[in-house]
Amino acid sequence: MNQFLNILKYAKPYKKYAIGHIISNILFALFSTLSMIALMPMLDVIFKQEDIYNVPKKPVFESFLKLGDFLKKSLSYQMHEFTGGDKTKALIFVISIIVIAFLLKNLFGYLANYFMVFLRNGVVRDLRNAVYKKTVELPLSYFSEQRKGDIMARVTNDVSTLQYSMLPVLELIVREPLTIIFTIIAMLYLSTSLTMFVFIFIPITGFIISRIGKSLKRKSDRVQSEQGNILSTLEESLTGLRIIKGFNAEEKFDNKFRESTSRFFNFSNKLMNRQNLASPASEFLGICVISILLWYGGSLVLNEGGNGDLDGSAFLVYMGLAYYILTPAKAISRGLYNIKEGSAAAERIQDIIDTPNPLRDKENAITKTDFTSEIVFDNISFKYEKEYVLKNFSLTIPKGKTVALVGQSGSGKSTIANLITRFYDVNEGSILIDGINIKDLTTKSLRQQLGIVTQDAILFNDSIKNNLKLGKDNATDDEVIEALKIANAWEFVKELPKGIETNIGDAGNKLSGGQKQRLSIARAVLKSPPIMVLDEATSALDTESERLVQVALENMMKNRTSIVIAHRLSTIQNADEIIVLNKGEIVEKGKHTELIGKKGVYQKLVEMQSFE
Repeated sequence: MNQFLNILKYAKPYKKYAIGHIISNILFALFSTLSMIALMPMLDVIFKQEDIYNVPKKPVFESFLKLGDFLKKSLSYQMHEFTGGDKTKALIFVISIIVIAFLLKNLFGYLANYFMVFLRNGVVRDLRNAVYKKTVELPLSYFSEQRKGDIMARVTNDVSTLQYSMLPVLELIVREPLTIIFTIIAMLYLSTSLTMFVFIFIPITGFIISRIGKSLKRKSDRVQSEQGNILSTLEESLTGLRIIKGFNAEEKFDNKFRESTSRFFNFSNKLMNRQNLASPASEFLGICVISILLWYGGSLVLNEGGNGDLDGSAFLVYMGLAYYILTPAKAISRGLYNIKEGSAAAERIQDIIDTPNPLRDKENAITKTDFTSEIVFDNISFKYEKEYVLKNFSLTIPKGKTVALVGQSGSGKSTIANLITRFYDVNEGSILIDGINIKDLTTKSLRQQLGIVTQDAILFNDSIKNNLKLGKDNATDDEVIEALKIANAWEFVKELPKGIETNIGDAGNKLSGGQKQRLSIARAVLKSPPIMVLDEATSALDTESERLVQVALENMMKNRTSIVIAHRLSTIQNADEIIVLNKGEIVEKGKHTELIGKKGVYQKLVEMQSFE
């Protein structure tokens, strides 16, 4: 139930629809009961024809305790005034009342649903937006411990589960309880003793129904978790399809997917069979109660020596009300099942929303708009899990200088890029830009000073222009073309069918590796930040592509401060300073010629590669 209350918080922006829904439901519940009670005067006209000719006195309102008698006498008086004792006119009169009552009931029922459409769909939209926003805000460390497919399942399937399980309960909160209350009031008016008899059986049936739905939440949680596994396997298969085919691993992944869908099949069967049991069980219990009522109420009508508080027409209407009350009771029962099922999805969604973000901005964080002097890594140490990948690392990079970081895989080069961009926070020490700790800056303003080009050219399924404008949304077409020229990419872009408006496909797969990398460089150029971070930007390219990209990189780095993480040492010979890392520590630093002269670690790295 706590999860349900959490979901209700998202309904606050839609208060006006909620108010309209509540008012419409109150009137719906009222006219639902009145439409049933309106049958009683019709039955009286048919079965008590002698009463039609009796001229009733105009009733006088005495108190709310006798409101029922007053309304009944008022109806008889108005009917007699309208019909003049004509039984045919009397029948038409009461049928008209029934039609009007049912018309108003259905009108307010429609209005209640009309307002609920905006309320329910608005909650779903805001909830999905909240989950996506938090997903994008969370640090990279969160996703290293999660399966992407499971995250996708929470944003899509779990929200959809709420839409069709928990959120429909919003419609029941007012309508069904009020319908039951108004109906019970009418039943008490018709026969107090019979209604008291009904109340004996309500707790019994409620207990049985609650026992049926006890395990729904656990079963639903297993179904939703397995949906995440299915999506993860699918996402991995699509991403790694080239490798799967190249290693003839289709059957292995097919078996993995089949195992997951089989588990989903079994879990879903158990869940849905338990759900399917709810409606027939509650209906059978309801008809059992009706049967007992028929016996007891029928005895009151037939037993002339009884208390005389129930006649034939009242008993028929009473039975109609008793059966009529089953519909909202079943709806509430089904709603409770849905809350139990939906609470598992709500928990998974809330788990993301409530996850603390260790990298969120401090209060009164500084907004930095420029870069004026230097970047300082002040004795920093960092670990992803248990072992430190950087130890006591210190480095000063003056503005306008290019510093290259080299070393074997695992030496901590890429970690520097992750820390300066604040994808992760240092465990010890500090990183300063112009003397300000980057933890004291707003994340947005920090990253506004940085341009990032990674080994994997991450592009999106959109036009070339929109991919480049990611960092500068107001860029003109001329600025986009100029950035492409600097990145050595305009020569192939201008030959494309639609130029900069050409869609490059999923992850840019319509382009070659070198073309994609040059576009990612052009994107960084267009943003025009003062600091560039190049994380092995050419390591995945062939020699020809590397040459074109290297020219683009040199164009981009002019008059900028650059941190170059290099795998191919041929790309950083002209760097102002080269930092050689080994197991997270600086072992050598200097210019290319100086380091070669030392004949140390750097020279060994150079000897393992061939220079052009």
